[in-house]
Amino acid sequence: MDIYGSAMDVDGDNFGTCLTSFVDNGTVESHRYFLARRTILEMLRDRGFAIPNSEIDITLQEFREKFGQRPDVERLRIIAMHRNDLTNKVLVIFCGPNSVRVNFIRSILAQIMNKESLNRLILVIENPMTSQATKVLEGSSFKTETFQITDLLVNITKHVLKPKHELLTKAEKEKLLKKYNLEDKQLPRMSQKDAIARYYGLEKGQVVKVTYSSEIIETHVTYRCVW
Repeated sequence: MDIYGSAMDVDGDNFGTCLTSFVDNGTVESHRYFLARRTILEMLRDRGFAIPNSEIDITLQEFREKFGQRPDVERLRIIAMHRNDLTNKVLVIFCGPNSVRVNFIRSILAQIMNKESLNRLILVIENPMTSQATKVLEGSSFKTETFQITDLLVNITKHVLKPKHELLTKAEKEKLLKKYNLEDKQLPRMSQKDAIARYYGLEKGQVVKVTYSSEIIETHVTYRCVW
């Protein structure tokens, strides 16, 4: 092995980088927050929110330099506005390892300033939320969503086998229904709890265009209505 960590044979030929150079010496905690935060940022961008590419493209090393090996979840918060509607604002809060009980949720809601200007709150939790806490959250004046951090370690929309999903506008939906003389309830259904529906924040009644393509079959398009 040379001074740069590359493996060499007895004759001095270089075989490339030694496997030990790929070992992550950082904390699992920081790596997990890095992956989850990146997926959240990509999700917000795909929903139409203004997210700088520089935030998404940050490396694990840069993340650790900025937030440390044991990140303070308060610093991981994200506030973003929609590109086409500046009144549409979202706030993302990482709850950390704390138990997600009613007092914890009330504490979070009490910290949010200018609640009337907030359209959506996304909580990233690490432990199950109690039914009382869920009830308090549902009583908020804005839309709320919760994601388990383990569900955000990988961006499911980037999986090679996942078809492409595109949300239709109201006009596109009406044009589709008129073209085939259908009602939206006659379209194939997609549950609002579906992972893709949750990723895009889809609401009941919205229609998505689903495009399947591969080297084996030709491109196939179908439509699904969220229920």
